[in-house]
Amino acid sequence: MRAFLIAPLLLISSQATAADSPFLPETRYVDEAPALAEVVGHELGERISTPAQIRTWFETLAETWPERIKLVPYAESWQGRELFYAVIGTPERIAALDEIQADIQVIAHPHRHESAAVEQALARVPGTYWYAATVHGNEISPSESAMQLALHLLAADDDPVVDEILEHSLVFINPVQNPDGLARFIHEFEEALGLEPIASRLAAEHDEPWPTGRVNHYLFDLNRDWLAMTQPETQGHAEALLDWYPLAFVDAHEMGTDSTFFFAPEAVPYNPLLASGQRASLEVFGRNNARWFDRFGFPYFTREVYDAFYPGYGASWPSYYGGVAMTYEQGSARGLLARTQSGEEFTFYDTVEEYFIAALATAQTVARERDKLWSDFAAYRRQAVAMAGRDGPGGWVIPVQDDQGGADRLASLLARHGAEVFRADDGINACGRDLMAGSYLIPGAQPSHRKLRVLLDERVEMDADFLAAQERRRARDLPDEIYDVTAWSLPLMFNVDVLECNRSLTVNGLAPVTPENRTSGPAPTDEAAVAWIVPGGSTANPRFLAAALRRGLNVLSNEEAFVQDGNRYPSGSLIVPVAGNPEYLADIVRELAEQTGARAVSLDSSWVTEGPSLGSRKVRPLVAPRIAMAWDASTDFYSAGAVRFVIEHQIGYPVTPIRGRTLARADLNHFDVLILPDSGGGRFGSYASVLGESGATHLAEWVDNGGVLVTMADATEWAAHPDIDLLALRAEYQAVEDGDDSGEEGDQAAARVPGALIENAEQLDAAMRPAQERPDSVSGVLVRAAVDEEHWLGAGIAETVQVLVRGDRIFAPLPRDQGATVARFAGPDELLASGQLWQENRRQLAYKPFVVVQRRELGLVVGFTEDPAVRAYLDGLQGLLANAVLRAPSYSRRLR
Repeated sequence: MRAFLIAPLLLISSQATAADSPFLPETRYVDEAPALAEVVGHELGERISTPAQIRTWFETLAETWPERIKLVPYAESWQGRELFYAVIGTPERIAALDEIQADIQVIAHPHRHESAAVEQALARVPGTYWYAATVHGNEISPSESAMQLALHLLAADDDPVVDEILEHSLVFINPVQNPDGLARFIHEFEEALGLEPIASRLAAEHDEPWPTGRVNHYLFDLNRDWLAMTQPETQGHAEALLDWYPLAFVDAHEMGTDSTFFFAPEAVPYNPLLASGQRASLEVFGRNNARWFDRFGFPYFTREVYDAFYPGYGASWPSYYGGVAMTYEQGSARGLLARTQSGEEFTFYDTVEEYFIAALATAQTVARERDKLWSDFAAYRRQAVAMAGRDGPGGWVIPVQDDQGGADRLASLLARHGAEVFRADDGINACGRDLMAGSYLIPGAQPSHRKLRVLLDERVEMDADFLAAQERRRARDLPDEIYDVTAWSLPLMFNVDVLECNRSLTVNGLAPVTPENRTSGPAPTDEAAVAWIVPGGSTANPRFLAAALRRGLNVLSNEEAFVQDGNRYPSGSLIVPVAGNPEYLADIVRELAEQTGARAVSLDSSWVTEGPSLGSRKVRPLVAPRIAMAWDASTDFYSAGAVRFVIEHQIGYPVTPIRGRTLARADLNHFDVLILPDSGGGRFGSYASVLGESGATHLAEWVDNGGVLVTMADATEWAAHPDIDLLALRAEYQAVEDGDDSGEEGDQAAARVPGALIENAEQLDAAMRPAQERPDSVSGVLVRAAVDEEHWLGAGIAETVQVLVRGDRIFAPLPRDQGATVARFAGPDELLASGQLWQENRRQLAYKPFVVVQRRELGLVVGFTEDPAVRAYLDGLQGLLANAVLRAPSYSRRLR
């Protein structure tokens, strides 16, 4: 398409020659420096560079200065775009990258080397700075500034700042962390452009359609994928960071148009597992950034909004290997020209300039603080090893357990985080107990000790003064200042048993686990005369079921436990009979067991000594369901993407996404299951606005005819609304104490209300309190829920699961004559597993429903009151989700 250009006077306040730095006119570029317009076809700030153009630019730089820059691929996006980073340094350092990397690995692993070797490596290595841009695809100035930063470091002629940076450091630039999202944003933006860019935020070019460019192909916020590491972009980035352990890491973002620029130090609360030296360094970086911003007159702010408590951001993760990790945020133009609420206009070019200055200032700080940063890093890694003996724990053990699939996944994930994890191929005594073969040992005396603590500890406490301040805000009906979830313990989220060990663990001779070590199921070597059994209770079980159904196998499942030949098989086990399946069934079962990690057991007799026989009506044939889900407007795109990803990639079954407005009228009889993820609301619409009354009636008729509707979070609240009444649940208002009559006096709609005497501040507060209000919002806590294992929807599920509760949804119990409560929250004393839960919410949420199922004529409605797939990191809830979409259709009364 043709280029849309901004008038030059809008772009550049002072004309500079082609050989000048656009942002530092006193700096001359060497004659061989390539011109941006000649390489990508537009001047700086005229257009937003696409991922392909950014790639071309860096390749041109590498062709121009092959001895000073190296491009390193590290991942491929879902849409096939290669992600890469650039290393920039002096010719001597670029030639010696392998040696530098080897030295860094010595420093990073002091427990494997003599102290003299570590000290020698410290004397040789340069400072390392990693600039990571555009993790959200619609945050566009960081990637453009990355292009200019690379050019400046390579082309500046006799510039003292650049000389200082290159003398003391290597600079790593990751120009685009989310190329698929950036490409989507640019496509939608350019589709809306006209004769010239428009500053109004109401203009179509600034009004991104669902799902926006923020997210990747599967609609993940990649900035929050650093705990579960489910996406290839995150996995590759983490692996690259562990290759180099950069001392300083900047995750470059954009924020709302009305904001200025944010850089470190972050806001409170800080995570208590951060080291004091890291917090002190944040101040050093912030002060140098401020000096540069003052020089140019750029406004900025620090210590607000963006805290350092949650460890699951891209800008948090490097902190727990010992680096100094920082979030930078720029008020975004979200295009080429923007206008703030106060009427001030600024350009894309302006935002690129500010980011360039911030990135350059940070590089200068790394160069100047090289000695201290390396000293702090080495101390962090060394002290982490010693913490196991001083503070404990001495290590962790993941024993063999019912959900061995979850245990295998957790061990592999910890290895991906850079931890040292070992697998016992034989029985072993450790942590004060005898462990079976297949158990995992994680020594505490390792440099990743702090990271393991932050990932495995059940609770990480928030600062008491900060929490007291939040309680004061709540008392004034103000929102709290907690930025993200307050609970993230991986053992809780995976529902996997992990034991803390008081003493150190011996791992000599044990096999190290790598991220690629996905443990396959023990391949059965014998034949089965009657059937194969895949025992229930493991997250590998739904994967096997999905694969078996896709292969067209005849699969049964038991609603109750049974005993055969002395072996007990829990409810939810999978039974693959020899009769009615292909002759080469044994080969298929072995293949699927190896692929999914499931354990398959051969049966040579159908005789059952306890529980239902294999021919009982309590052993249900499972149909291969056709699954659809709501997509586009009406859904929260994070929820829609995570649900689809979990089902397609973690469970392994295809899903058909259908746009919301199509759902309202489409013939859904081609589908057995329809999923309504959490609702986005806001400018993208809600289920009420998108489906309307006719759409709700259409879905009700489909359910009545035998469909299975699965609702989640806000979608459940929509389905439970009296005007919709797909579920007999009802959302609750905030509970009030007995005798509290606040807000009940008078008709506020009347012209006058009865007079009242207020004698003190407490009475005034009571009079101002609304008669009915929603429960206080919760930022994100893990709570316990009890599962009815005797119900078919709870078959194969653990007795207790952990649920991430967010927001202000609490539902009244479902009457028994209306349906079944398959999972309900624990009592008030047992409810909280981890995180900060307000006392009022704890009391009101206790015993309330988490999963319900209600029959409507021939079909079923399954309601989750919270999102079971949020961020794809609640592995412990995969079984419930799989039962809702893979088993429930077999309980529909639809004739087949």
